[in-house]
Amino acid sequence: MDEHSLEAFAQEKIAEGRKLFFRAAMEAPDEYMTDQERKLPQPPLCKAPMADNALDLPKDFSSLTIDSDFLHVINSRKSHRVYTDGSISLLQLSYLLWCTQGVKSVRGRAYATLRTVPGGGARHPFECYLAIRRVEGLESGLYHYLPMTHQLERIGNPDGMEDWIGRSLEGQRWAGKASVVFYYSCVFYRAEWRYGIWTHPTVLIDSGHVTENLYLAATSISLGGCAIAAVDGAEANRAFGLDGQEETIFYAMPVGTVRPEDEEKEDAFYAFVRQEGL
Repeated sequence: MDEHSLEAFAQEKIAEGRKLFFRAAMEAPDEYMTDQERKLPQPPLCKAPMADNALDLPKDFSSLTIDSDFLHVINSRKSHRVYTDGSISLLQLSYLLWCTQGVKSVRGRAYATLRTVPGGGARHPFECYLAIRRVEGLESGLYHYLPMTHQLERIGNPDGMEDWIGRSLEGQRWAGKASVVFYYSCVFYRAEWRYGIWTHPTVLIDSGHVTENLYLAATSISLGGCAIAAVDGAEANRAFGLDGQEETIFYAMPVGTVRPEDEEKEDAFYAFVRQEGL
């Protein structure tokens, strides 16, 4: 492909991507109705358990040392890509899950969940899966979070967890040192039932709500993380048993133990800024 063709290709794809941000680009005929408007059955609020080994997670966070100075948490939050390879406690993991996907109440007769994060129309189309390496009291492996009951279920164990994490995140091997990696899937129809063709920009917005809560929650208990969009969806879907069509992994965030003396190593990730004179 010559340079002119490459530029035309790039501009076409950029234009397609931008359409997600313009509701007018998704105008529908007057007779168009969403499945909710058509009175079709509502999809489940959460995915059913995938295994029969659900583990109750603790919800009494009073023994955790949590930074309650909100401004300090905001100012301290940053992306961390260097981890000590240490373990986190089960209570810390439970706290992170509660802060990012926890169900506070159910509205109506199972019409919607009200959670610890905002979500368009209270649809909350995300499922949370985890690659757990070092969590006290848990066997290394792949897990699925059950938000309605605040439980974890173990669903697999890839050979060479550290290497698998790197492969699933497009070769970002540094993530393999995290204590746990959160993988987020989207169950599309959970939101499409209500919003139809206007669903997908809202889904992208809502995913940011989830990971920002994870950033802040991790910071508040002296852990670090870094949200990652470069996810090999096919690799992750295979491992977690997802079809890649109705539900697919699209976002991830490693979280691990960090220490101030590793700031210089963190700075090395931004060496390109110095090299380019930016």
